[in-house]
Amino acid sequence: MTDEVKKIDEEGVATPIASAEEAVADKKRKKSSKRQILKGRASVQCTYNNTIVTIADLSGAVLGWSSSGHLGFKGAKKSTPYAATQVVADLTEKVKKYGIQELEVFVKGVGSGREASIRALSNNGFNLSVIKDITPVPHNGCRPRRPRRI
Repeated sequence: MTDEVKKIDEEGVATPIASAEEAVADKKRKKSSKRQILKGRASVQCTYNNTIVTIADLSGAVLGWSSSGHLGFKGAKKSTPYAATQVVADLTEKVKKYGIQELEVFVKGVGSGREASIRALSNNGFNLSVIKDITPVPHNGCRPRRPRRI
């Protein structure tokens, strides 16, 4: 039994290919390049313990994310402004292949990396069209403690 590799064209006709290397090269040619996205959304979550930055397209499909814990920062160093700038720099390298130019930034949380991450996004070549704070605010909060009896 011979290992004959066949190529199927648009009409569904199978034609034999001389070698397996040509079949692999044909498969690589068919693979399309990454789609180009001009506008996206950056979600920045800054807590007291960590900073997480995610970039998605306008439909919500995540293109890349990074966090300070993922980069190797430990303990109290994860929530510093320096860690936030490093997170944005790492994420910029990840999403550079998509060609994003304009971002809408949504910031959530009360950590110290909020302003630093927004500045880093601006300095890494993104045009920021919208900066919006979406930190959840309780309307009535938790149930208060019982009154102390003396």
